[in-house]
Amino acid sequence: MWFRARITRMSKATFEVYVDAEGQHRWRLVHDNGNIIADSGEGYASRQKAEQGIESVKQNAPDAPVVVD
Repeated sequence: MWFRARITRMSKATFEVYVDAEGQHRWRLVHDNGNIIADSGEGYASRQKAEQGIESVKQNAPDAPVVVD
């Protein structure tokens, strides 16, 4: 009998949503080693909007090219 192995890709980074000193919701992408890879760059009025920002990054730039000046 054949079994198909399920391969799970483990991410080495986690999106974190937090509230900044101004009371705005923000997100950051943090590597397992603690380094911040990326952040929202702006505050959002709600946690939901911050989470929508994360989803936008995931959907719109999964394979974004690198442009060098």
